[in-house]
Amino acid sequence: MASTGVPRTDPHASVLVVGASAAGVATAEALRRHGHVGRLTLLDGETEDPYDRPPLSKQYLAGQIGADAMVLRSTEQLAGLDAEFVLGDRAVALDVATRTVTTTSGTTRAADHVVIATGVTPRAIPGVGLDGVHVLRTRADADRLRAGLQTLQGPLLVLGNGVLGSEVAQTAASLGVDVTLAGSIRAPMSGQLGGFGSQFLAAQHEAAGIRLLGGVRAARVRGRNGRADTVEFVDGPSRAADVVVVAVGSRPTTGWLEASGLEVTDGVDCDAFGAAAPGVWAVGDVARFHHVGMGRSMRLENRTNATEMAQVVAGNVLGRRVPYTPVPYFWTDQHGTRVQVFGQMTSADRVTVVDGHPEDGRFVAVAERAGEAVGVLGWGMPKQARIASMRLRPRYVPVAASAAPALSALSALSAAPAAPAVSAPESPAPVG
Repeated sequence: MASTGVPRTDPHASVLVVGASAAGVATAEALRRHGHVGRLTLLDGETEDPYDRPPLSKQYLAGQIGADAMVLRSTEQLAGLDAEFVLGDRAVALDVATRTVTTTSGTTRAADHVVIATGVTPRAIPGVGLDGVHVLRTRADADRLRAGLQTLQGPLLVLGNGVLGSEVAQTAASLGVDVTLAGSIRAPMSGQLGGFGSQFLAAQHEAAGIRLLGGVRAARVRGRNGRADTVEFVDGPSRAADVVVVAVGSRPTTGWLEASGLEVTDGVDCDAFGAAAPGVWAVGDVARFHHVGMGRSMRLENRTNATEMAQVVAGNVLGRRVPYTPVPYFWTDQHGTRVQVFGQMTSADRVTVVDGHPEDGRFVAVAERAGEAVGVLGWGMPKQARIASMRLRPRYVPVAASAAPALSALSALSAAPAAPAVSAPESPAPVG
């Protein structure tokens, strides 16, 4: 029977989590940790037990780890959640008024609270579907790409020079593959790293033998006899291609919500607490939430956000009313180095190296705009980067939110005196 009326906030309320990847599992764990004892269901279209996605483009693609190293939680840990996992049955519709989800099998499931954790879907271009053309979202995608790299006779063309494309390119290069990385932005990952960091990464890519082709947009992949043959660009000459990876971005998985009545603007629109409607919530990559510290809505696509937002929303499902006010953060492992960004590195008018030295391949840089710290870039110095990021908290975390129970991995760190500064000019970098 469908739920009606005002959603309950007691620990016995039923909760349906749509999406059983990182954000969904983290929400379920946080609900139990916060004292939820009611019925808990996780629904997902994939048939496999939940697994971690970041290694798909790195260690797993390179063959350094197997599938068993990517499981999000052990069988025992999942069983300890006392939750029902409904796998291989994707959500296709949501009735917001009754908080009822319909699935591909025609089954309807209702709950006092529905948490949307459906993540993102890779963007495609014409020609995806030809043999030799790959996207990378699931473990099956990574398996197909790895098999393609092992039998590759010619060059690999990676379309999209953002985070995913950059990771795939450097992984393939480390395997001895001849790689060209092409994308609409001038330097790889400039939308995340800013001009200073993206130029540094570009130099590392080139040193690893990766050819860079920036400022070009792929139009389509042409095929011959059902297999990739040529990539056509909107603003450049065509290139021959035998194996192509399409990594031109992603879009929130919200198509199943079209008739729900929810506001969807590049993600499920939520308030500061993660609520999209009474009893309906969103977490992780799919959620566009109001950040009270920044005074605007935003959507974050990264593994850390999936986990941290889940902690806050789970508490709010049970009535805590704590706003989600993260310092934006993401990381990537490339060329044997952990690269971290806290805040925003783009649109800065000054970047200052405050620890380490770029010449040594290990440094921390602080981005400023009009004299205010807006971002921190860490290259091979994780602890020092986290310490430097504490100076960003006044910008992102309001005093009222700071007084709330600490929910971020940064909260255990205290600020340390900055090292002598070495200035580096920052050039504006487009976001693409």
